[in-house]
Amino acid sequence: MDESYGRQLLNRVLAGTPGHETPLTHIAELPARESSYATWPSWAHPGVVDALRDSGVPLPWTHQEQAATLAAHGTNVVVATGTASGKSLAYQLPVLTALAEDPRATALYLAPTKALGADQIRAAVALCDGTDELVDAYPSAFDGDTPTEVRQWVRANSRWVFTNPDMLHIGMLRSHQRWAHFFRNLRYVVVDECHSYRGVFGSNVALVLRRLRRIAHRYAADPVFVLASATTSDPGSAASRLIGSPCAEVLDDGSPHGPRTVALWEPPLLTDVTGENGAPVRRAAGSESARIMADLVVEGARTLTFVRSRRGAELTAMGAKRILAEVDSDLVDRIAAYRAGYLAEDRRELEAALADGTLLGAATTNALELGVDIAGLDAVVVAGFPGTVASFWQQAGRAGRRGEGSLVVLVARDDPLDTYLVHHPAALLDKPVEATVTDPTNPYVLGPQLLCAAMELPLSDAEVAEFGAVELLTDLAEQGLIRRRAHGWFVTADSNPHAFVDIRGGIGVQVAIVDADSGRLLGTVDGGRAPATTHPGAVYLHQGEAFVVDTLDLEEGLALVHPETPEWTTSARETTDIAITTVLERHDHGPVTAALVEVEVTHQVVGYLRRLPSGEVLDQIELDMPAQSLPTRAVMYTATTELLESAGIPFDLLPGALHAAEHAAIGLLPLVATCDRGDIGGVSTALHADTGLPTVFVYDGHPGGAGFADRAFERLRPWLTATRDAIAACECAAGCPSCVQSPKCGNGNNPLDKDGAVRLLTAVLGTLPA
Repeated sequence: MDESYGRQLLNRVLAGTPGHETPLTHIAELPARESSYATWPSWAHPGVVDALRDSGVPLPWTHQEQAATLAAHGTNVVVATGTASGKSLAYQLPVLTALAEDPRATALYLAPTKALGADQIRAAVALCDGTDELVDAYPSAFDGDTPTEVRQWVRANSRWVFTNPDMLHIGMLRSHQRWAHFFRNLRYVVVDECHSYRGVFGSNVALVLRRLRRIAHRYAADPVFVLASATTSDPGSAASRLIGSPCAEVLDDGSPHGPRTVALWEPPLLTDVTGENGAPVRRAAGSESARIMADLVVEGARTLTFVRSRRGAELTAMGAKRILAEVDSDLVDRIAAYRAGYLAEDRRELEAALADGTLLGAATTNALELGVDIAGLDAVVVAGFPGTVASFWQQAGRAGRRGEGSLVVLVARDDPLDTYLVHHPAALLDKPVEATVTDPTNPYVLGPQLLCAAMELPLSDAEVAEFGAVELLTDLAEQGLIRRRAHGWFVTADSNPHAFVDIRGGIGVQVAIVDADSGRLLGTVDGGRAPATTHPGAVYLHQGEAFVVDTLDLEEGLALVHPETPEWTTSARETTDIAITTVLERHDHGPVTAALVEVEVTHQVVGYLRRLPSGEVLDQIELDMPAQSLPTRAVMYTATTELLESAGIPFDLLPGALHAAEHAAIGLLPLVATCDRGDIGGVSTALHADTGLPTVFVYDGHPGGAGFADRAFERLRPWLTATRDAIAACECAAGCPSCVQSPKCGNGNNPLDKDGAVRLLTAVLGTLPA
């Protein structure tokens, strides 16, 4: 294929686009990158080098050799290079050398997803089979899919264990005595795709890794950490925060990459459909992406389509199948959905079919974003900005892995951030990738993690002081969860903290979703999100099957559903109140005040909307659900009524202006913080009880906060500037989902004043320092 292959594919997709106006807002041609090779380092074991050569690696690239050598010499290192840049070799070389030279040495590999871990095991097994000194290394999986009897064998025999932070937390550290020989000989810990550890999940993983280092030291081991990351901002500092120890960084990518055509695509407005309050509606990104994927598959292009949700992946695959059924029925079975929640054997079968070309197209969540070795893809379609620039480039990097030309299409959702990016391409294509946001000091994360640590080994006063947690543990002691003795802090007999810590940030108990007709368990959702996603009447999708929720019992942790395929989807409507409990930091700018605060947020689901696939709203149905309370952190700003009146916003129009500015700010926050819109929430009011002024809050949607509000406070001016520009640039007359409407709004997107939001933000920005 020549360098124009990606452009050829784009032209073929455009040829099938209905209408006269092009949906393209920008096309970028990214040039190819040449290889930069190093020599095999002298410290590497000859048998390992031979096995790597036999696997198709004649020489290492420069970044691989640099990172591997730092690790081999005892330095923690993060290699932060592009997708398909062979980061695996940077840890395979030192790990396998250690295992070959010391028959007792062990290593641990951590991945955020099962698919990535499984792929890395296959590679490690192949390399060990090709090296005489490694025939007894037995690289093995130890995760939730591993049968009990196999887990015992792995613990007794494997010298390179492949797992995930969840299993390390609950299956290895908790029972470290049974793993004593493994931890005593632990030489390396590999943390793959470490940029994915952010927010509450990242904060939990940071503390799990500190617990791992603590247990290793208990057995007189001091493992070297080798981390692999996407090209993020300041990866060395982020990796150091994650592992709790200094970490060198390797940034210069020596791998080749074929040319890529990157197209930014805005679906057209639907002429015969109106949304809430008469707002215009764009064709859904999932529907548009299904059509694009179908066109690419017809051309024989192997295509991945990344969709934001499990439900969206199912719908997009189904949509592409319907289109192909009308064009070439033989292609229907060559499209599939792939997402978390499938059985292990189903996932492996789909991965193999993608790898060998049996499947030409797959609609997937970010479950296939990380690491899975699916080579030779011709195109990637991204249905909606994935939340961070790092994720976008990870997904885009799945295309062209053989150094050939490829196509990447970002299809904008009807969302302020997506709209902003497709009309401001430099913010996506020329922007440094974000730094990851973690906060291991969050007491809602730190407290339970310290209870886990104390159950594993009693905590010393020095360790508690190092964590800055004396007051926190004193509070936990008053609750009867831990006791201080002369020689340390010990958990109480009734405490079982490992079982109650969800390191991925779930709120409350898990709610089981059960088909009442058959008794089949379909899936789970955490208790904090259950009222909004599994309320009575909600439509729930599972592997292409549709269900409607009959009852939700939060106390019992059970949602009962029945099979049904309605023509509509559902979205919850909530009311939200917010109270300031502590002012952490405050900046006064004359008539405007900005602050970082601790708040108590009270949510209550009060109803839900039923929408047709076109976006048209059928009706709103009321619900009576219990209120839920969330202690968290928020960024807020206030403005005097005098300032706003001088900006042309009289008091009667103020609620709509504030509400619109709040919605758009939530949508644009991922520009300055590595968060997803679902990680955050907001409240605006023309007269807040705690400030006595018009006030806008944007808060973290996790107990204690996840670091997003802190980053928003630090970057207030660029964040609000982008928010104002996005609203002003939108082509709608009075507000739409592309600028100020929110799919999560508990007030049905009413009132909203688009023009007032631009005036308000301009006035506020006029007071902030440059």
